[in-house]
Amino acid sequence: MTGQGPVEARPEVRIDRSDVGRRVSVRRLAEFAEGRPVFRDVIGVLESWDDHGLTVVPRDGRPVSFPEKLLVAGKTVPLFPARTSARTPEADPVALQRIAARGWPAVERQALGEWTLRAASGFTRRANSVQALGDPGLPLPGALTAVQDWYRERGLPAYVEVTTPGSSEELVAELDRLSARYAPTLVRTAPLAPLTRLGTGHDRVRLSRTAGPEWLSQYRRVGTDAGLERAAVQVLHGGPSVWFATVPGPESPLAIGRCAVDGPWACFSAIEVAPYARRTGLATTVMAVLAARAAEEGASGACLQVEAENTGAIALYDQLGFRTSHTYHYAQLPQR
Repeated sequence: MTGQGPVEARPEVRIDRSDVGRRVSVRRLAEFAEGRPVFRDVIGVLESWDDHGLTVVPRDGRPVSFPEKLLVAGKTVPLFPARTSARTPEADPVALQRIAARGWPAVERQALGEWTLRAASGFTRRANSVQALGDPGLPLPGALTAVQDWYRERGLPAYVEVTTPGSSEELVAELDRLSARYAPTLVRTAPLAPLTRLGTGHDRVRLSRTAGPEWLSQYRRVGTDAGLERAAVQVLHGGPSVWFATVPGPESPLAIGRCAVDGPWACFSAIEVAPYARRTGLATTVMAVLAARAAEEGASGACLQVEAENTGAIALYDQLGFRTSHTYHYAQLPQR
């Protein structure tokens, strides 16, 4: 069995390297027991296939790798059939904010009492703001002065993430006294299972554990600044279980997306479509494939964050069943 010919000559192998990123079912020769072959099956995302062999990531997230010569059978399979449910997991605004922070972890983090100072070379306000939940361990004026100093040392503006409800009324009053400027963001949630059944052309989407050069080329928040790109790559790949989706195009991706799976929650971000490919349903398709993978790992709720002024994205998420859980603001402190 270990001396099989080229994979192309094996009739039960109906996948090839072009299927990397798709959900597949494969059978491999695992061992010989008492002189007889023992086979093992695995269903999951075909993460890679190169000269070193194949790697498939099943629902438990632990990659299964083996040499190509041990591949006995393989085929692509439909998206994970998530159970129908119209309910989202229970989580209050504070819990959702902490989940979002874990799925988008800053490069540098430091505790200030129960607050968390976060910095990532200026890549997104979420990764460059203090999450002000709980007691900072100092009187508020002193705590906010410490926040201003911490960000000034890093050459960054000082943002405070204020959650409503969640952050204290005293904090809001102190920020108002300092004439902080606010930028509202909506946190939206939805049941996950219905998302998996939306969109068309799911087989066009490729999943990966990493954001490669093509994915990053479509991500509009990363420019030509090398330091910013390094921070972005670290933030993007942080989180409990992160997946990147790509719809390949003739020269560059038509659409991309990202999802961080954290227990019962799937947190979506970076859903972007090339300008010439918009209004074709690609954003929905990308989210459906990511949702199916998250459901395969046990998630049942979807969440995302969208700026309150982004009316186009809000309209799309309305159609997909998302509703607003709460609002938070990035309050920019004046420079000292």
